[in-house]
Amino acid sequence: MRLLECVPNISEGRDPDKIASIAGEIRKHKEVRLLDISSDRDHHRSVFTFVGEPEEVKEAALSFALKAIDLIDMREHKGEHPRLGAVDVVPFVPIHGVEMEEAVGIAREFGKELGKRGIPIFFYEEAALRTERRELPAIRKGEYEGLPEKLKDPEWKPDEGPAEFSPKSGATVAGARFPLVAYNVNLKSKDITLAKEIAKKVRFKDGGFPHVRAMGVGLKEKGMVQVSMNLTNFRVSNIPKVYEFIREEAIRRGIEIGGSEIVGLVPLAVLEGVVQDYLKCPEFSTHQVIEQRILEFE
Repeated sequence: MRLLECVPNISEGRDPDKIASIAGEIRKHKEVRLLDISSDRDHHRSVFTFVGEPEEVKEAALSFALKAIDLIDMREHKGEHPRLGAVDVVPFVPIHGVEMEEAVGIAREFGKELGKRGIPIFFYEEAALRTERRELPAIRKGEYEGLPEKLKDPEWKPDEGPAEFSPKSGATVAGARFPLVAYNVNLKSKDITLAKEIAKKVRFKDGGFPHVRAMGVGLKEKGMVQVSMNLTNFRVSNIPKVYEFIREEAIRRGIEIGGSEIVGLVPLAVLEGVVQDYLKCPEFSTHQVIEQRILEFE
């Protein structure tokens, strides 16, 4: 089977009924498998992961997006995570037997169909039509609140859909990319300035680790702050490297780590890298995992 992954992020992380209803649209597509749902109340965001044949995944993503747009009202949304709309970002990721070129085609077809429903669409990463729109943070700059003015600027005419602000739904970013790791480190502090200072040292654009995006956010429900990250190339900058750096920066400021988390699913190679780094076992391979060998044998 050829497998394409879709990892859409929506601006709803607090209402379990809405989240379940939106997930139900994926489950209606029998040829697609929903693998994971990760919701966060502080971020007010949910991340879904599903896989299947490319065309089936595209259809499931469209049904999913339309349901989310129907149920989510951005005029009422407040959360710690940057966002542009109800269906904030919809990345398509080639997993098995699918080339990036095909994933790009699926992303653009999805964007065109959703654009026909009145949603401004921007393409990013491998599906970007313009160099300045390749990076997600550049598209999200100004967020939902800045979208009305952004859409008036000819330089920010959407790639698909109308150049008109939809107060209820906002805009959607669609694209194709390689697997990334959403990884967060919590700090036992309520000082958001501290989290932002460490995030600045971690993120690549400010001189930190290559292929790392980072921001400091507050976790009111946990009484802590967080360095929230995307590792866009985990083979270059992996979890052990960024975790140890953050831990040392926190200790230097007299702060303890309050735990860390991986959001959603990750490739097995990510965990392979953790063992290789932390246990100083550079030759370790997932082929040494019994369950993995059994699956390969089958």
